Amino acid sequence: MIVDLPDSTTDVINKKIVALREEGGAITLGRVLTLVIAPDTEALLEESIEAANAASREHPCRVIVVTPGDRLAGDARLDAQLRVGRDAGANEVVVLRLSGPLARHASSVVTPFLLPDTPVVTWWPDVAPPVPAEDPLGKLAIRRITDATNGPDPLEAIKSRLDGYTSGDTDLAWSRITYWRALLTAALDQAPHEPVTSALVSGLKTEPALDILAGWLASRIDGQVRRAVGDLKVELVRSSETITLSRPQDGITATITRTAKPDTLVPLARRETRECLAEDMRRLDPDEIYHEALGGIDKVIYV
Repeated sequence: MIVDLPDSTTDVINKKIVALREEGGAITLGRVLTLVIAPDTEALLEESIEAANAASREHPCRVIVVTPGDRLAGDARLDAQLRVGRDAGANEVVVLRLSGPLARHASSVVTPFLLPDTPVVTWWPDVAPPVPAEDPLGKLAIRRITDATNGPDPLEAIKSRLDGYTSGDTDLAWSRITYWRALLTAALDQAPHEPVTSALVSGLKTEPALDILAGWLASRIDGQVRRAVGDLKVELVRSSETITLSRPQDGITATITRTAKPDTLVPLARRETRECLAEDMRRLDPDEIYHEALGGIDKVIYV
């Protein structure tokens, strides 16, 4: 069910949420957190809600989407849309469009809709503030999620995460390489157990997940790490062998190649936003490895 509440107030919206809950028999007692989504434009609005709805099947929550309406309007205006039932997964979705001067006070509008005694996660699906923890919406949250992939300059976006980093920050580009890191770690755990002397990370120029993957390797090995544009692959060089993990750009199966050993095929499809979001909602503690990987990007050589 989708209910539109044009030119409304927070009090009216909250009363309508209660009424819909009573009509549909939905309760908030099972909600484990509040997810605040702050897209900069309408472009990613529906995609973000869809990802949150999918993630909510693992993490039942209330989703509050706050997006700017007409920023140049002279009068403050709040337009809302409520989604419950099959239109909201295991969520209650509250979409708030802020126009005029109200667009500068998103956190004040969001606060009345936060579930009591539950953690808050804030997600910027495209343009993120320079320091998420100092943003008014970021101050409400214990976990702050950005996504450099949708930034105007993905490489610059993922590099900037280090200067603005605060414990509790993460980026979906980091979650997109979880399985890559696991496979590479597993490959290195096998004999001959020699240190990696150099590494190469190759792929699309506009894929910040590869930049932070290179940063992660640079923070873990003493050798040179290069980032190239080309086929999607990671090469790890040891004194007696080279390990290569490669996959077609749009493929779902990767190949692990080792010197003088038969190739191994492994499933490795690109992770969807909803999978990455669910992973980050699952982990609310600080991610120190992510922080170290951000610092490692400065050590990467771009070729």
